[in-house]
Amino acid sequence: MELTMQFKENILSDHKGPKQTYFSPYADNGGSIVAIAGEDYAVIASDTRLSAGFSIYTREQSKLYKLSQKSVLGCAGCWCDILTFTRLLEARMKMYENEHHKQMSTPAIAQLVTTMLYYKRFFPYYISNVLAGIDEEGRGCVYSYDPIGHCEKVQYRTGGSSSALLQPLLDNQIGLKNIQDATPVSIVKDRAIAIIKDVFISAAERDIYTGDGIVMHVITKDGITEEKFPLRTD
Repeated sequence: MELTMQFKENILSDHKGPKQTYFSPYADNGGSIVAIAGEDYAVIASDTRLSAGFSIYTREQSKLYKLSQKSVLGCAGCWCDILTFTRLLEARMKMYENEHHKQMSTPAIAQLVTTMLYYKRFFPYYISNVLAGIDEEGRGCVYSYDPIGHCEKVQYRTGGSSSALLQPLLDNQIGLKNIQDATPVSIVKDRAIAIIKDVFISAAERDIYTGDGIVMHVITKDGITEEKFPLRTD
């Protein structure tokens, strides 16, 4: 009798209620994006580390996608979502080019990205997007997004795993935030490139998901040039 009661208690203790299991289709593969716009240029850069948790998948994966001769999109976050989104975006841009016989302008691409992200708002892409380029008037522009498509045109922006570390540095160096009697001035291209190098070095010291190298695209009216710089690999 005593064994029977103990057996029943064990059964009841193992079945106190329904068990719930969780599944997430998202994964954060890290990476950081930085973009700065000037009077006649835009610079956008990303690191080259693709990782998950404490595992590094590759040290040589750029997160920049050249969309036209005047526009580059930087994506960081869930790698499978990045591949899907950029493939669909390139297809939509190719359809536009075939229909209108010209490439989309940077503001038009910015609006297209907003539309595509908002279309997936109930199951959003797990991506941090930053678009940089030259507008129709030859001035640099940067557009930042949240996962459901809200867009903001800014002078500089960061995205990805170390954005919380990098944005305050840009606020200080470019925006001159919280500096008394400071007047923001236009940043020349060489200065913007130097700032991007410095902020990525700082991020690599603090963020394990950012490192290995920098891929930088400099966008001007003459086209896009690419530069690469090493970062720490540990």
